[in-house]
Amino acid sequence: MKTATAPLPPLRSVKVLDQLRERIRYLHYSLRTEQAYVHWVRAFIRFHGVRHPATLGSSEVEAFLSWLANERKVSVSTHRQALAALLFFYGKVLCTDLPWLQEIGRPRPSRRLPVVLTPDEVVRILGFLEGEHRLFAQLLYGTGMRISEGLQLRVKDLDFDHGTIIVR
Repeated sequence: MKTATAPLPPLRSVKVLDQLRERIRYLHYSLRTEQAYVHWVRAFIRFHGVRHPATLGSSEVEAFLSWLANERKVSVSTHRQALAALLFFYGKVLCTDLPWLQEIGRPRPSRRLPVVLTPDEVVRILGFLEGEHRLFAQLLYGTGMRISEGLQLRVKDLDFDHGTIIVR
């Protein structure tokens, strides 16, 4: 079941970027979000020769986003931020129902495989350590604990009878 949202009040500002700021502030978005959205909408307008965004359609939005990805080589998160700014701008400021804007593809961050040391590399690294440092490194490596978890260990966290460690 979809909940009804209250209609947004009319904008008092005349300039497009001021309207964007007004709407962002009305909806209590953060200052950093406001700065980012204004930056991307301004870049979008400039990219299209200072034409009013109401006259621009899906092909212009896609051209801008493609330019960001292919020419400027922006990261996936930056690309998604620019798209979010345009979605907000068209939906909440221009109050335009643009189904094509919802259908624009969103880039997904590539999943990187973790770097894993070979057993020989682990032995070599541990061989450089001595005393408590070696013991601590072996404990972290063998249990998979984080450094902070290892540093917080106390004698009462060790159960020698059952061979267990309580991580807090």
